[in-house]
Amino acid sequence: MVLCGADRIAEYEKKLKGKRVGLLTNQSGQDSKGTSTIHLLMKSCELTALFGPEHGVSGKGDAGQHLEDGVDPETGLPVYSLYGEHRHFTEEMLAAFDVLVYDIQDVGARFYTYISTLHNALTDCARAGKQVLVLDRPNPLGGRTVEGGLLKEGYESFVGCYPLPIRYGLTAGELALMMNEEQKIGCDLEIAVCQGWRRDSLFPDWGWEWHAPSVALTSFESALLYPGTCLFEGVNLSEGRGTEAPFRIIGADYVDGEQLCHAFDKCQLPGVKAEPVHFTPASSKYEGIPCEGLRLHVTDVDAIRPVTIGVVLLDLVRTLYAGSYALRPPHREGGKPGLALLSGGQVLLGNWDCKEVLAAYQEECRAFLERKARFHLYA
Repeated sequence: MVLCGADRIAEYEKKLKGKRVGLLTNQSGQDSKGTSTIHLLMKSCELTALFGPEHGVSGKGDAGQHLEDGVDPETGLPVYSLYGEHRHFTEEMLAAFDVLVYDIQDVGARFYTYISTLHNALTDCARAGKQVLVLDRPNPLGGRTVEGGLLKEGYESFVGCYPLPIRYGLTAGELALMMNEEQKIGCDLEIAVCQGWRRDSLFPDWGWEWHAPSVALTSFESALLYPGTCLFEGVNLSEGRGTEAPFRIIGADYVDGEQLCHAFDKCQLPGVKAEPVHFTPASSKYEGIPCEGLRLHVTDVDAIRPVTIGVVLLDLVRTLYAGSYALRPPHREGGKPGLALLSGGQVLLGNWDCKEVLAAYQEECRAFLERKARFHLYA
């Protein structure tokens, strides 16, 4: 049985005693028995404030929805949003605690915004002389495989704040150590490490029930495919939001599902199979519009390479439907296209060769494997 940092809160009671504690968390913050970290901390220390990332403390906010500050109805504690008017801690927020505890389940993908919130927490707490305790959690995608190109300078955003590959193979605690040391942030940082987790262990090995860390990642299969299929958020295809299988369904109103599925099958990528699908998203892109595409099924969690799948599918769609395929425009005037921010550079814009892109990604990942090894907390 794998235990997470939240299972070890009792070991930190003496360190937290007499200090005001803030908690940066969401619905994923719970121990292996399903008890909320909020309740665990309220029993063991003076919990004074809650802080929420994208989707909020409750985890019910939509993707990209700006959330307001408020009061937690169950505990009466103030709730400060770090995905609304402010994405950094304000002076008022920092004044509410002496120690910040971080407990959020990550999914090991660079564009998952929780790690940007973690980065901001480290820098803001360092500036204010506040301690940070990360209650670590295993990476559901494992700790050995890394995929995708590193984020390039000039392409930093809230969906990519640090030079990591798309799938980076670190826990939140390990990543916090890396950012703190490499950027010389100087945060007074401590990690409550997991017990029983190995780097070659993916979520199905843990003996846990899946609890969606955000509204669209409703299954482990969606989370495993997310590092690749999330790239479709940057183009005019549906990535399956608003369907029963987000990030497992890809398509549009201009796609021929049978044709795309046949082309994808010919690529013979490991760990995945596809079937044609007709779908009508209930929300997000193509809301209420009948679409065709393919549905992906994971057949081998160890062999699958989701970033390769995403890049290959982008290549197929832009080739098969060249007259319809298009990038989504930047979110703001003068900004970079969403696909550039998600992929971490401009390599997937314009004309590009699929094999060359994947080969370049592989080289960058080899170097990153060496770079990240000294921050490993687990074998």
